[in-house]
Amino acid sequence: MRLSLDVVVRATGGTLVSSETGPADIAAGEPAQTLVLTGAATDNRTARPGDLFICIPGERADGHDFAAAAVQAGASAVLAQRDPFAGKGSVPVILVDDTVKALGRLAHAWRTSFRDAAEKPVVIGVTGTAGKTTVKELLAQVLGRRGRTAKNHLNLNNQIGLPMSMLAADGSEAFWVMEAGISLPGDMDELASILEPDIALILNVGAGHTEGLGDRGVAHYKARLLKYLAAGGTAVVSADYPDLVREARAVRQDLVFFSTTGRQVDYRSAYVVPAGESKGLFRLWLDGESVDAEAPFRGVFGAENVIAVAAVAHRLGLSPAEIAQGMAQAQLPCQRFACERFGSWIAIDDSYNANPLSMLRTLDAAADIAVSLESESSQSAPFICVLGEMRELGAAAGDEHEKLGRRLAELKTRAIFWKGGQFEQVAAGLKAGGYSGSLARVESEEDFLTGLAGLAAEGLKGGVMLFKGSRSNRLEVLFNVFKARAERAGGKRP
Repeated sequence: MRLSLDVVVRATGGTLVSSETGPADIAAGEPAQTLVLTGAATDNRTARPGDLFICIPGERADGHDFAAAAVQAGASAVLAQRDPFAGKGSVPVILVDDTVKALGRLAHAWRTSFRDAAEKPVVIGVTGTAGKTTVKELLAQVLGRRGRTAKNHLNLNNQIGLPMSMLAADGSEAFWVMEAGISLPGDMDELASILEPDIALILNVGAGHTEGLGDRGVAHYKARLLKYLAAGGTAVVSADYPDLVREARAVRQDLVFFSTTGRQVDYRSAYVVPAGESKGLFRLWLDGESVDAEAPFRGVFGAENVIAVAAVAHRLGLSPAEIAQGMAQAQLPCQRFACERFGSWIAIDDSYNANPLSMLRTLDAAADIAVSLESESSQSAPFICVLGEMRELGAAAGDEHEKLGRRLAELKTRAIFWKGGQFEQVAAGLKAGGYSGSLARVESEEDFLTGLAGLAAEGLKGGVMLFKGSRSNRLEVLFNVFKARAERAGGKRP
């Protein structure tokens, strides 16, 4: 960002406190007119000269306690709910009732500050139940072929992460690709009103955060993004979810649809064949043009990700060839279907998070790799799953975990390691599906190592092992245990 102090004060609705004179008159205060803030920080360890340090009260730490350290690191002003310096600070302090809400207002002011400029970023808002971070990353990489692109770091997509990502952009970019993640009814209204996207992309809807969004349904709250489109904006929505189509049309009628299920819409895709251990070949139909594209996905969920990205990029003027080239060179973010080979094993780290929709799609894609591996090598490639409880599902949790067990049985999973709650529900689903493999509860690294030793004793020396569960399960720890064990055994990547 690049905003003068007086603009920041007005945007946040705050009161400027001078270290020497107390409350300052913005109109007359010389420092307010000359000081330009060029960044924002909520962590004193990342504060730099020119930054506005924002004091966020939290459950574990209060940002007000670190304001002095931020100023020592170079922060040029402080946004706070109370004066952390008690009137004796060396930099301006802006006092507001709620620093998180003030942060959102500031990000919106920055977004609108260049709205009338001749050259300005196209702002794209991305949401969905499963895969939105992956799609955001892929879209940013594809659009990067045309111009500089800003994006959220990882999945910093909430009321703090989204505005901080916006303020990290300098405004000279060609595109902003910003992800909005919600878990409560009012979240999308808060986030979308900050972002006011030029293009809104709703990837999909399914059971996710139903504990907080169950009153009117996930589709209703995801579709709220469309209400806040900028004037002349474009809504790009999946046609494959009837409840999403209904809710989106209740907000606006001029929708651009994409599909992976054969619906006759302008943007369609289909999964063709595998293209290596972790890639797939997809056929895309882009508003009358067609192209084959290789992307770092497998299966139907990959087709959805690919066509969602392609639809937005095509609407922004990229040619089918540019889109295909961008996808072929794209890299997925860490802990999102990241495949690594260790000797005869392919380990898939998709441990960042999970909900029923993303879990089932990832299982299908990983199982497809196991089938392909067997076909290519003419050797057994058992499918092993290291899974964790899917959280924040509320009353739907039991049914969703039983459905998961049934699907695992259908995929003929050889062995399952389970971490967290809902173990009995998964076991019930496995039993109902006629599962004949093993199921083990793991709560520690030692439990997992014991389980791996058991597989080795049974003669299992290779296959496909998937790691996936909700964030709180921290399944990346078990992935690293497997990785270390495989490398000690001589199974390093070729």
